[in-house]
Amino acid sequence: MKIVKAQTKEDIELAREAILQFRPNVNPASLIEQVQQMMREEQFELVYVLAEDGKKAAAFTGFRTLHHLMTGKIIYIDDLFTLPEYRGHGYAGALLDYVHSQAKERGIANVHLDSGYSLHPAHRLYLSKGYVMACHHLAKEIK
Repeated sequence: MKIVKAQTKEDIELAREAILQFRPNVNPASLIEQVQQMMREEQFELVYVLAEDGKKAAAFTGFRTLHHLMTGKIIYIDDLFTLPEYRGHGYAGALLDYVHSQAKERGIANVHLDSGYSLHPAHRLYLSKGYVMACHHLAKEIK
């Protein structure tokens, strides 16, 4: 299993299919620029498992370091997704392990993420990796 940290446009392009399948609200025409801006301005990191054919990402995660009064420094996982045809191979678990190793290397004691209520297979993975349901995340759209 090859884990790649995206650094170039070409790296990001390999994750295009998985990102757009998971986040259909993202404009395909500006995907590369959006990810590059997030990397420059928001400490966003895009990491993926390269499919065996080397032509695309089979699974990806996007995360960043945040600093809150409540928690101190944390790594927050924005996205974690495996293309359907690659599920069941341990890719999401390997990406979580990668994020955990990055937290440890950086002296960060906590990793946080939000997950949709109906994503039960994802919840099983998170719970098996030692995550706890620590709070309710609330959101309000401002129009």
